[in-house]
Amino acid sequence: MQMAELGDIRLHYRIDGPEDGAPVVFANSLGTDLRLWDPILPHLPAGLRILRYDKRGHGLSDVPQGPYTMGALVHDAERLMDLTGFRDAVFIGLSIGGLIAQGLAAKRMDLCRAVVLSNTGAKIGTREIWDDRIAQATNGRLEAVVDATMQRWFSDAFRQTGEFHAWRNLFLRTPVAGWTGCGAAISGTDFYTPTAALRLPALGIAGSEDGATPPDLVRETVGLIPGSQFHLIRGAGHLPCVEKPGEYAALLTAFLKAQGHA
Repeated sequence: MQMAELGDIRLHYRIDGPEDGAPVVFANSLGTDLRLWDPILPHLPAGLRILRYDKRGHGLSDVPQGPYTMGALVHDAERLMDLTGFRDAVFIGLSIGGLIAQGLAAKRMDLCRAVVLSNTGAKIGTREIWDDRIAQATNGRLEAVVDATMQRWFSDAFRQTGEFHAWRNLFLRTPVAGWTGCGAAISGTDFYTPTAALRLPALGIAGSEDGATPPDLVRETVGLIPGSQFHLIRGAGHLPCVEKPGEYAALLTAFLKAQGHA
């Protein structure tokens, strides 16, 4: 286990692949940790140098008192990439990780040569929706929001599997302060203007059964970037890398190869 000392916070991270491999960074969703990407790793091309990390308030990273800002989450990713030497990387972000990807690409083009915006938006939900969820989680812990979240996140078919319960349990083990802190960061973020100014290769991925960031939101967001691509994974919800890992990895592989990055 590796911990990055970033001054005001320690982040848990993991690097896989050869030192001279093409750099790829993954940022996961609210209520998960870097294990979110485990299902797709065996399907990706050999030779990539992959950085995964637990954002603040999640996994084995520190859990400062919230609320957090999206600026702080972007700055965390920026400092971690500087520390580990990940430059000119393809940055793959899912949900809140996709917001981090947009913010980082707008701030540090030297770090991001291309982005994958998976199951995300330039703005996700409304302040009122997030205020209500944060209040529920604060008063009743994550048990108060887990069932509604799982309904939005996963297809009906996947919720009948044994694997589903592992992801539900992982969500419930997220520190409340970390979940509500990141929820506040999502609530306060509107990236329509900075994302529309981006000029880099971009791939949008959506799940047909995603009730958290529906396909039209993902399509609209990635469509702000000239020359971007969009793909819909049918039968998958908010975490298609979990429900359809082979198909998800195939999309990433094709995109990486198109950038000369695999």
